[in-house]
Amino acid sequence: MLFWLELSSLAGTIVNAVPCLRMAMVRLQAIGSDVSRMAEDCIQFIRRFGRSMVDSAPHIYLSALVWSPSESKIVEQYASSYPKVARVTSGRDSRWSIMSLVLSGHRFGVACVAFSADGRRIVSGSWDHTLRLWDGDIGDPIGRPLAGHNSSVTSVSFSPDGRVIVSGSDDQTLRLWDADTGESIGEPFTGHEDCVTSVAFSPDGRRIASASRDQTVRLWDSLTQTAIGQPFTGHSNWVTSVAFSPDGRRIVSGSWDHTLRVWDGDTGAAIGNPLAGHKDGVTSVAFSSDGRRIVSGSSDHTLRLWDGASGDAIGNPLTGHTAVVDSVAFSPDGQRIVSASWDHTLRLWDGHTGEAIGGPLTGHSNSVTSVAFSPDSRCIISGSWDYTLRVWDGDPHQAIAESFPGHRGAVTSVAFSPDGGRIVSGSRDRTVRLWDASTGEAIGEPFIGHTNWITSVAFSPDGRQIVSGSWDHSLRLWDAETGKAIGEPLVGESVAVNSVAFSQDGKRIVSGLWDHTVQLWDACSGKAIGEPFVGHSSAVVSVAFSPDGLRVVSGSCDHTLQLWDVESGKALGEALSGHNNAVNAVAFSPDDRRLVSGSRDYTLCLWDSETGKIVGEPMTGHSNSVTSVAISPCGAYIVSGSRDYTVRLWDIETRQAIGDPMAGHRGAVTSVAFSPDGRHIVSSSEDQTVRVWNVNMGGIPALAAQRGAGIIHASLSPQRDSSELHTGTLNKGVGSGVTTNALSLSPFKAHQLTQPYPSQSIINCSLTFDLQAGWIKGNGSDHILWVPPDKLRSLYGAANLKLVIPGPTLHVDLSHFAHGTHWTSSHFPNR
Repeated sequence: MLFWLELSSLAGTIVNAVPCLRMAMVRLQAIGSDVSRMAEDCIQFIRRFGRSMVDSAPHIYLSALVWSPSESKIVEQYASSYPKVARVTSGRDSRWSIMSLVLSGHRFGVACVAFSADGRRIVSGSWDHTLRLWDGDIGDPIGRPLAGHNSSVTSVSFSPDGRVIVSGSDDQTLRLWDADTGESIGEPFTGHEDCVTSVAFSPDGRRIASASRDQTVRLWDSLTQTAIGQPFTGHSNWVTSVAFSPDGRRIVSGSWDHTLRVWDGDTGAAIGNPLAGHKDGVTSVAFSSDGRRIVSGSSDHTLRLWDGASGDAIGNPLTGHTAVVDSVAFSPDGQRIVSASWDHTLRLWDGHTGEAIGGPLTGHSNSVTSVAFSPDSRCIISGSWDYTLRVWDGDPHQAIAESFPGHRGAVTSVAFSPDGGRIVSGSRDRTVRLWDASTGEAIGEPFIGHTNWITSVAFSPDGRQIVSGSWDHSLRLWDAETGKAIGEPLVGESVAVNSVAFSQDGKRIVSGLWDHTVQLWDACSGKAIGEPFVGHSSAVVSVAFSPDGLRVVSGSCDHTLQLWDVESGKALGEALSGHNNAVNAVAFSPDDRRLVSGSRDYTLCLWDSETGKIVGEPMTGHSNSVTSVAISPCGAYIVSGSRDYTVRLWDIETRQAIGDPMAGHRGAVTSVAFSPDGRHIVSSSEDQTVRVWNVNMGGIPALAAQRGAGIIHASLSPQRDSSELHTGTLNKGVGSGVTTNALSLSPFKAHQLTQPYPSQSIINCSLTFDLQAGWIKGNGSDHILWVPPDKLRSLYGAANLKLVIPGPTLHVDLSHFAHGTHWTSSHFPNR
């Protein structure tokens, strides 16, 4: 099989391998289950690693085989015959993931996606103003971007024969494109008076329906490119989505006015009354393949099913997402529904009953904006604000089997236990979780009870309790050993809780509230202590007790900090002004003398806690809002997290940044904390992970790359422009007695690979890291190692990372890696 793929690579026909195998599957199944399983495994192998096979035939063995799951038939059959390849010793997948492809190329968020009728091609539209075509089997980009719109592309659709693409844009126009050449067809369709939000071909391909923020639906003749009749009017707000019924006689539309409407596809007359039931704007609509049902997604976080004939709601809303549902689609066989959400996930649902199938599909690191099924219902394509498209296995059994041990939404807050052995995290998935700080393993089950996003978590000083605050207007106390809720929720005014903290003696809790106030609570009784502290003119987003427990500091969206007397609840002096935007984070130093604050103005400020005076100039270095700050136990260092995806360390005396930013998160960093011994930092992110970073005893960051005998120590570092190339140096040969391989990847530092073959002379060359294509190259063109792009981003950067929760950091053994001109020695021919 591998030799067949090698010949396919040399012949330039890898793109035909998957269709070939699918056509052969019927006969292969008749031969026997093992042969059939190998063919299915081969399809998975090609889909995931086709990029490397197209670029370089040897890397079928040197790279693709290396990254195949340990329990796959491919590895079972062939791995022992290739001993001199890189070995993934930690972080290797055990089985094929439900996510098969990551397509990168857009330079901004992906707004819309669609499959061609034969499933061989995918089209995507982006906020970068372009459309792109992709091979549906291996994810290869086809041709150059389709450019012509002068604003974001909001919707795309293939014609039924696959020859034409229609796109809608925020530039208020529709455009037609030749799907083979990528050339624009004719002039733009003009007529809408605001952004075009959705486009769809009729089943016969003769008409196009469009929706717009001008509150109308329009019909167009796809051949003459002229409007048909008058706009369909009736919605009282933006129309966000349109779809034709399978027979083309009806059109359904969804609107920001919370309703759906069904229209006669010929006359434009409204059919029946609006379909009402959502509590917020309708974002997406679709017909089932038999036309009997309609599905809708909404900003109210739910999906709804409707009877396509009567317009009646079918059953209750489909709940599970924790943010806006931005896109919905029926599978062509009508058995399933897929939904995409701003909670970064996709979900599968039974198309008849509305029951959820398995858990959320996770992988995107930002809002998922669009989803579509392939024509055979086997695959799902999704587009996201993380600039990527992803292809998923549409098999519901695979979805059920997919396990994910971590949070299923952005992680908003983290803290170490007083003994440093555990980490607590809170998430937008409404749960609190405990983790082993050494291994990253989950401890027990999630703490469940909150009904909205969790914003803040903290351990009690004795480590026995955890407090959490939530946008469900409550605080909750939890037993840190059992995960059980302690007593009833702490509820005062009906406002969101933004921040919580324990006093040093554990007797009191302070909360910062959306209604501009600070509230104290008795940690034993759960009762509010006194009246709220009043003084801020906007939401309080961060609070902290002083080490002696006598004062509280608060940070607010009104751009100020305020110190409060705990006993009286009175403000101590004037508000501390210095930031020119919201104060997102505040912390006391261990000696009580200093305060540090982080702000949406991208800076940190240091303050004298007695005088309220700012110390020196603000600390600059982050390129986006500072979301969290903490001071080390020794009082000498500050750590900060930011929406620029990085964590930074600062010297508290000089107020200068120490070393490079700690890059690795694929989303905004939401929270940071020092371990009690100061050796580690924990950070949480909207990318749904928690990361633990190494620091030295004195708090100085361990910036040097971790090295070991032939080991890559790896972690994740996102690049805003994923097509960017990064460089280093490559040394091959043993020269002065070097006997091990070590490839250390960290941004803009030297990269070294040593080759233990005595016969080879020392060759020096530069390394480039193509984070979009997945290649580590030597001298700009030599293929050294291909890594799945998402894993290459894991390898690149953050040398002082200790672990990622959930999931291990990546370790790759290169001690027997026969790369370059020696690649043929990787194989045992007699096997």
